[in-house]
Amino acid sequence: MTLFDLTGRVAIVTGGNGGIGYGIAEGLAQAGAAVAITGRNAAKGEAAAETLRKTGARVQFVASDVADREQNLRMAEAVTGLFGGIDILVNNAGLHVANAADAMTTEEWSADFSVNLTGAFLCCQAVYPAMVARGAGKIVNIASVGAFLGQPFAPNYAASKGGIISLTKALAVEWAKDNIQVNAILPGLVLTEMTGPGKQVAPEFDQMVKNRTPAKRWGKPEDFAGVGVFLASEASAFVTGVTIIVDGGYSLPLF
Repeated sequence: MTLFDLTGRVAIVTGGNGGIGYGIAEGLAQAGAAVAITGRNAAKGEAAAETLRKTGARVQFVASDVADREQNLRMAEAVTGLFGGIDILVNNAGLHVANAADAMTTEEWSADFSVNLTGAFLCCQAVYPAMVARGAGKIVNIASVGAFLGQPFAPNYAASKGGIISLTKALAVEWAKDNIQVNAILPGLVLTEMTGPGKQVAPEFDQMVKNRTPAKRWGKPEDFAGVGVFLASEASAFVTGVTIIVDGGYSLPLF
């Protein structure tokens, strides 16, 4: 369907070398976009890019730390050099340093913010001129249902993801004049490298997630390909400043 066709578009997916980011990168590539995967782990990033290239996709890995302004600017320049421009940014790179609220250090608090919120903002700034030059743009921010669900040992993560929702709305208003739509995806419990070990160590948590989720399973990275393509395509041309929950119903009130 042409509304979802991304042929000729160029996308950046931060932290696209695994988990939700990889699932979205794969979806964008399948829809025809050229995709730049960014991250700090070069070996993992190159491996992910090579896997996607084997499907015939145009994918490159660009090393970059989202928390560093200058690296983001160089990343945007590199992607423009590789593919000729930037149309789509998926702010997926994330970090969670867990600790109890009463014991959390300033460094642990700041670590989540530097990647999850500040990093996303810096990436938006870095790609903005390229999107203005193209006359349009799509920004997809990955937040979390943890922004509004109480979770222990995660005040830094919850606050940073709540900030992503507010940032999404602010940029949606400010950059509408540039034909840039800014939206957010809120994942629930998803099996990734971050959550997998916890599932293995605590089988009772695994069962709780399945019992609470109407879909009766954890989310998978590939569950985010479709919504990623929707928010990156012309199908969402009049959609901006919204948050889309993708959690199998986990966050619904259950009694």
